[in-house]
Amino acid sequence: MLECMIPLRASEPVSSPRRSAFIYLANGVHSLNYQITTPGKGYEFSKSLKPLEKYRGVITPISGLHHPGGLGHHHNCIKIWLTGGKLGPTDRNSISVDQKMAEITAQHTRYPSMEIAINQESLAWTADGVGLPPLRRCSEIFASLFEKPKGGVAAQRRALRRKASVLDDNLAEVRRLEQKMGAADKGRMEQYMTSVREAEIRTRRADAWLDTPLPDISENDRKRTDRDIAVTMAGDYFRTVYDLMVLAFQTDVTRVATFSMGGEGQAIAIPEIGITESRHQLSHHGGDPGYMEKLTNYDTFAIEQFGYFLSRLAETKDVNGKPLLDSTMSLFGSGMSYGHSHGNANLPLVLAGGSELGLRHGSHLDFNQGHFDGYQLDRPGEHYRLCSRPANPDAHMSNLLLMMAQRMGVEVDQFADSNQVIEV
Repeated sequence: MLECMIPLRASEPVSSPRRSAFIYLANGVHSLNYQITTPGKGYEFSKSLKPLEKYRGVITPISGLHHPGGLGHHHNCIKIWLTGGKLGPTDRNSISVDQKMAEITAQHTRYPSMEIAINQESLAWTADGVGLPPLRRCSEIFASLFEKPKGGVAAQRRALRRKASVLDDNLAEVRRLEQKMGAADKGRMEQYMTSVREAEIRTRRADAWLDTPLPDISENDRKRTDRDIAVTMAGDYFRTVYDLMVLAFQTDVTRVATFSMGGEGQAIAIPEIGITESRHQLSHHGGDPGYMEKLTNYDTFAIEQFGYFLSRLAETKDVNGKPLLDSTMSLFGSGMSYGHSHGNANLPLVLAGGSELGLRHGSHLDFNQGHFDGYQLDRPGEHYRLCSRPANPDAHMSNLLLMMAQRMGVEVDQFADSNQVIEV
């Protein structure tokens, strides 16, 4: 290309897309071996967090946050981790922060978001409180993102338009029914209609993207992402999921992803490190030293896999030649702190990456400071109470989610029950 043909602005720095990933660990952690006790810079890594020590400059461990609506309701921990909702017997969940982000990023990508979960418990919730179904098998995830539809584009377009036609007929029937509905039925129908409208939007988007070529994937990447949990070790599965997330971000197929390593009752065992019990079973250790050691080993193992994700993001180049990690915020953590008593205050959280989004790491951000007498890890009963009742009642996890939403370009002043914006 001749110099005179290059646009004047072509030499300006290329800005990377903003991206976010959320990784959920069920049943909290063995808090005595997880808790970092020194705030600010120069903190000492705890036993469980030791695998992240080499990433000190790109991570921020966070202590002291909680979801007020989740206190005492352990079955909802995973459901409200990204929503900050308050779920009682008749309450409906609210939108999760990843989907607020997807409202902004979806116009640029083939898929609005990417949901992965070992079980069927998704982290992602729509504006009307409907959980988005996650994928589990890595081969299916890869095929959904990078393989051409069976029968070709024409067959896929016919299927999508047939689906759109069915949705249109559905709407017409609902309008006829509305004249006969009472108030309760109208409330339920409103929720249903929101789901239908969202399905319509996704169908139209999928149709519009059919003519856009799928990204080319190297043979090495194909081999790396073709491992499933049914036929491989747990660690290989976790790393494959992380590889898929990196690949999806690198090819800009999506800019928002969630990954649940299991819900509070269904997190898997890790036989390759001698853990044959479920995570739920280990979290209810009852003071058994063997179970507590295994829970710590499970925590460390899961955190080590998260470190693998950070290393893959760091070694993968973005469109501007910088590490993908610079443009990707990633939040790792749990909606529970101490599983044995279902304590869900002082949530274990680690925020990583996102330097191009303005994040500055290297410190332990501790919201317990100034509100308690210090960590007493040698007195388990005292520390576990900190995990059950927040030392700082104003330290809402939604404050962190609000900050992340804003860094992604979402123009909001509040998210869920946020009362301020956390600065990182």
